[in-house]
Amino acid sequence: MLTVLIALALCALVAPAIVGKLGTKGFYVLGLAPLGGLLWVLTHWPDSDRAPQVETLHWVPTLHMDIVMRMDTLSAILSVLILGVGTLVLFYCAHYFDDARPRVAVFGGEMIAFAAAMFGLVTSDNMLVLYIFWELTTVLSFMLVGFYRIRATSRRSATQALLVTTLGGLAMLVGIIMLGERTGSYLLSDLLAHPPMDGVYVEVAVVLLLIGALSKSAIVPFHFWLPGAMAAPTPVSAYLHAAAMVKAGIYLIGRLAPAFAPLPSWQVMVIGLGSFTMVLGGWRSLRELDLKLVLAFGTVSQLGFMSVLMGMGDANVAMAGLTMLVAHALFKASLFMVVGIIDHATGTRDIRKLARLGHRLPVLAVTAAVAGASMAGLPFTFGFVGKETAFGSVWDTGSLQPWQGHVVDLVLLLGSVITFAYTCRFLWGAFGRKVRTLPTRAVAKMHPPTPMFLFSPVLLAALGVVAGLASGWVGHWFEPYAEELPLYGHELEHLAMWHGFGLPVVFSVIVVVGGAALFLGLRPIRDRVFGFRPLLNADRIYDATLRGADTVSLLMTRNTQRGSLPITQGVILSTMIILPTTVLFLGNRNTLTPRGFDSPVQLVVGGIMIAAAIAAVILRNRLAATLIVGVTGYGCGMLFALYGAPDLALTQFLVETLTLVIFVLVLRKLPAEPEPRHSTGFKPLRALIGIALGVSVVLIGLFAAAARSEQPVSIDLPEAAYKFGHGANAVNVLLVDIRAWDTLGEVSVLIVAATGVASMVFRNRRFGAAPRVADAAKFFGGSTDEDDDIIPPDRTTYLLGSEFRDPRHRSMVLEATTRLIFPTMVVLSVYFFYAGHNSPGGGFAGGLTMGLALVLRYLAGGRYELGEALPVEPGTFLGAGLLISAGTAVTSMFLGAPALSSAVFEITVPVLGHIKLVTALFFDLGIYLIVIGLVLDVLRSLGARLDVEGPGGLVTRSVQVPADGGAK
Repeated sequence: MLTVLIALALCALVAPAIVGKLGTKGFYVLGLAPLGGLLWVLTHWPDSDRAPQVETLHWVPTLHMDIVMRMDTLSAILSVLILGVGTLVLFYCAHYFDDARPRVAVFGGEMIAFAAAMFGLVTSDNMLVLYIFWELTTVLSFMLVGFYRIRATSRRSATQALLVTTLGGLAMLVGIIMLGERTGSYLLSDLLAHPPMDGVYVEVAVVLLLIGALSKSAIVPFHFWLPGAMAAPTPVSAYLHAAAMVKAGIYLIGRLAPAFAPLPSWQVMVIGLGSFTMVLGGWRSLRELDLKLVLAFGTVSQLGFMSVLMGMGDANVAMAGLTMLVAHALFKASLFMVVGIIDHATGTRDIRKLARLGHRLPVLAVTAAVAGASMAGLPFTFGFVGKETAFGSVWDTGSLQPWQGHVVDLVLLLGSVITFAYTCRFLWGAFGRKVRTLPTRAVAKMHPPTPMFLFSPVLLAALGVVAGLASGWVGHWFEPYAEELPLYGHELEHLAMWHGFGLPVVFSVIVVVGGAALFLGLRPIRDRVFGFRPLLNADRIYDATLRGADTVSLLMTRNTQRGSLPITQGVILSTMIILPTTVLFLGNRNTLTPRGFDSPVQLVVGGIMIAAAIAAVILRNRLAATLIVGVTGYGCGMLFALYGAPDLALTQFLVETLTLVIFVLVLRKLPAEPEPRHSTGFKPLRALIGIALGVSVVLIGLFAAAARSEQPVSIDLPEAAYKFGHGANAVNVLLVDIRAWDTLGEVSVLIVAATGVASMVFRNRRFGAAPRVADAAKFFGGSTDEDDDIIPPDRTTYLLGSEFRDPRHRSMVLEATTRLIFPTMVVLSVYFFYAGHNSPGGGFAGGLTMGLALVLRYLAGGRYELGEALPVEPGTFLGAGLLISAGTAVTSMFLGAPALSSAVFEITVPVLGHIKLVTALFFDLGIYLIVIGLVLDVLRSLGARLDVEGPGGLVTRSVQVPADGGAK
């Protein structure tokens, strides 16, 4: 299972390159990946006499997130649908798309990635890992539905599906955590083997789980996103909305039914809402004029039908549910593909513009008729077997009261009548003559599909008939799942095409007669029945909800964000003062036992920090105030050093220095002192807030320290760092091992922040690396020949870039010093990075040191010298660093350690000898590169870019440098 999952993931990565190279025929190559997975599932089908196959990969054991994959009957059935239909949809894509545009190439990768996510979802035994795959399908669905991103309808539909299913997924996550904590295990197999006792807690948890399942499978009231998703290309509808994504919720219902089907909340949500959805979705399909929307609302109806059958909690009903699950994937995927071919050939899906298409495309018409027969439940199809089994088993079910079972069965009968009616309407609308002797203009101008374009829908429709004729043999593979459910005194009925005369036959006759009568009766009066606007429309309610949320957010913003930074900051700081202090003094408090200074040096440093803080308030010069604020930061670093924390002190010094540089880069574009008209007043109030904040922070810190009742965990950190993280520097191991997930999240936020800052500075487009001397020479009239010297050979210069600076801004001493110490700083940064696992330093400190070296080159030589120092785009460093840090998680798992934990591997290298490496070193390498990229991005945006945009610039020649600084 893990091999199949990894193979699909790798194929998704290379898919864009394959389609880009081979064109749309590359989809045939992509189809081999799910086809290989399908063959694996078929050759490893679960044996009912043996325990299910289980594979485990330790990931984050402390969070109960080991990757546990389990292949039982239900997982195998869903895997066959996901991989089998996925293969045929990819083959279909080879003819659906006319060219291999870059977006089409990426589309292939997204489809393979979706297949991988769905396979992981249905085989995951760990509920937390299942949730990860669940949300992956949500994100990938958003990307696939929004394929036509230039269309407003596609963007709206993709966002709508994302919001609805994500909301349901978050509710499901809470339910997973509640059940996992109550049972002590997050494995589905453990939960089903030992379900928790009934109670309000369990009911709430199950309701939250069902919200996720119902939203994913478009059950009322979450049904409206599915018809909207028809804005996606037809292959997406044929795969996600017929065989894959919408089946995820049905799968979860079927997985949890053995344990929770008797709960009242379960029966109301699954059976009640499912029955209503079947009727509502079918009725809505009768009013649609778009063939794809007819199938979309029909899918909503069928999903309600399947949720009732899979959630009933009866073995015989479950057999009907599995049958409909498979039958629906076959006939609905085929019909969606048929619609795609019609749209591709005629340019329309409007049934008013289609007539006599059956005469022009007889093979396509027969294919649609066969698939439609299965959807309508006509004999000799697998859909007929499912409906017959459902009618008989629901009427006699013991999971409900007899009258309840009869009512539900009658509702299903009504839904089936409507299903037959909209099936007739679909076939008539697509292929009927419609009292015309000539085809419509769209049909007359159509181009016939190629045989391979027809291959996938024809095969799926044929499989629906083959499965129906071989239903007894197919049912044998379904029975192990049904045997997990109670029989309620009945024997397990085997699937068969014919069980003799009885109630199911009567209901089937009613379906055919009633459905045909409904279709024929609605045709002449359709405009009068559906000509009015529905009183309640879920799509309009969704839009109204979003408008209401926008209105509330604007109202809150207008009243809280007044556009004044002092007011906003004052509100935030006042809240920080009042709320924690009030809670502190209203609750229980320990007696304070403050500890004084350990040495006079600490008192001196503290006094300097206080004096600097007061001076920063008094000074009007912006630069002077910034430098004085830096004194407080350096004083904090001194206190860290005096208390025996060299790592913290080193990082504090480096961060403070870099922060000062960033402030200076910005302040040089501002007046030296604030103008009187910018004075905001309220100085006493601001002073009061500042003093109160300082006092409250000190008090809270003292009480927090006094509240400690146990030995601090920090005492055990050095030993744990060396034992588990294989490093003597506890601070570094803490960052790259113990809380590596936090570190990875924090650097990701830093990357987003840096990108945002650069985007605001560059405004219209981002520029590449900082400009180099060769770029400047072209615009100053210099030679562009690489053999010619840009700088005359008789001129002495320490830094090439400084030649293009105004002489008034040059310092020969600074240039000479930079030339000498820059290599030393680079070596020091590499040392900090490499030695940080066992000594003070690390990737963060090393990256900051390298950043300061770049800052020095920039300050001494200007923006062209920055380009000479490191002629690489910052995004390259940021992307490579993030990729290396994230890749360490996978590497650790391959070496037998949890993700982002330290794994050790040893190698012997000639000359160097035996070398012991820890994967945390490579995680730290990613941090090192990210920090360098961040500093380079800041220098490029707040430094080099502002140099160009500032008044006058720093150019020494009469020829002005263009806006991008000469970068090409």
